[in-house]
Amino acid sequence: MTFPVRHMRFAAAIALTTTFMPASSAFAQQPLGDMPGVGPAPELPSPNEAEAATKYSKVIGWPEGRTPTAPQGFQVQAFAADLDSPRWLHVLPNGDVLVAESTSHPKSSRSAESREGGIAGGSVGVSANRITLLRDADGDGVAEMREPFLENLNQPFGMTLVGETLYVGNTDGIMRFPYEEGATRIDDPGEFILQLPGGGYNNHWTRNIIASSDGGKLYVTVGSASNAGEYGPDEEIRRAAILEINPDGSGEKLFASGLRNPNGMDWEPMTGALWTAVNERDGLGDDLVPDYITSVREGAFYGWPYSYYGQNEDPRREGERPDLVARAIAPDYAMGSHTASLGLAFYDGAAFPERYRGGAFVGQRGSWNRSSFAGYQVAFVPFRDGRPSGPAEAFLTGFIADAERGEAYGRPVGVALLPDGSLLVADDAGDTVWRVMGGP
Repeated sequence: MTFPVRHMRFAAAIALTTTFMPASSAFAQQPLGDMPGVGPAPELPSPNEAEAATKYSKVIGWPEGRTPTAPQGFQVQAFAADLDSPRWLHVLPNGDVLVAESTSHPKSSRSAESREGGIAGGSVGVSANRITLLRDADGDGVAEMREPFLENLNQPFGMTLVGETLYVGNTDGIMRFPYEEGATRIDDPGEFILQLPGGGYNNHWTRNIIASSDGGKLYVTVGSASNAGEYGPDEEIRRAAILEINPDGSGEKLFASGLRNPNGMDWEPMTGALWTAVNERDGLGDDLVPDYITSVREGAFYGWPYSYYGQNEDPRREGERPDLVARAIAPDYAMGSHTASLGLAFYDGAAFPERYRGGAFVGQRGSWNRSSFAGYQVAFVPFRDGRPSGPAEAFLTGFIADAERGEAYGRPVGVALLPDGSLLVADDAGDTVWRVMGGP
């Protein structure tokens, strides 16, 4: 397997001036270290299907002047607002930002409940099904240029550039398009290179894509069709997995399996290992099963649907595949149950303080299947020598407006780094891409 080399990060950091307000006093952010199901070896309760809960949030949008809250010394501002479900990000070598604007189905008004990944509310209208280009040419931390870059896609999500070819992960397959540096729009119809099973349980329609350093291999995430295998194995062929393909779509193989819904992928900068963020299953109680981030071993099986967090057998699949349960590998780091840990980006910039270098930022979109809210933040996991080296912590919070009323301003998903070392966060329910800069 070949490892990636990121594009060069600019050394200079752009100063920000912004006003941000703290999170509502009605919601005190719980440190990750105090939550159950967080860490390299989480203590897991017994499964209890009777404890399965449902608690939806109602997205009310961001009031003027309010932003998410970062640690002291950091600044937060809107890089781009008034987008349409900005879910995923890709930063091009010249600093342009591509934003996938898409969702699982037409959404209802903000006052009505939608089942789109367990949110109540969202922007009015149908899925935009486009990729938008954002450009901050004057370096003030706000994208003054916004152009429709690719349109008429089918629930686009992951994006990666290899040379002069841009790859896009639609829900039903991978497309590639010719790209010229500095282009603000692609009108070429593109080429469909790999068909994939579309859609999936809840939010499992997303297809992410990442390339090896030499561009010789592409890695594609495909979430499961079901929660816990209830539709049978025939419905899960080429699903709950990361696939490896050649740049023309040929040579497909199952790189890793048993990953219920892998989303974020990134290359750990010290070792070059592929890591992914994975959503685990529902219906076993508030504190089962933890979502996680993990290194991905070629040929490895991570348990779904027969077992969770290693060889803990799911009672709903008891006795079905003891051979696979015995093979199941425990993931590296638990991120809390039902947090919807989606985004993943290792910090290899120079603008943040030293303690953040090499660590992982994880976008946690937030629960709908827990009696109290979990997630709704960007978490940070410190790394040293290519491994998690300390407790996870809340980094960007304040997305919950009022927990008692079940109201949220937005929900963070994709995370990415700009060349100046600042962090971008795609807030799909809040229709905003946030930029975090500075540090104590």
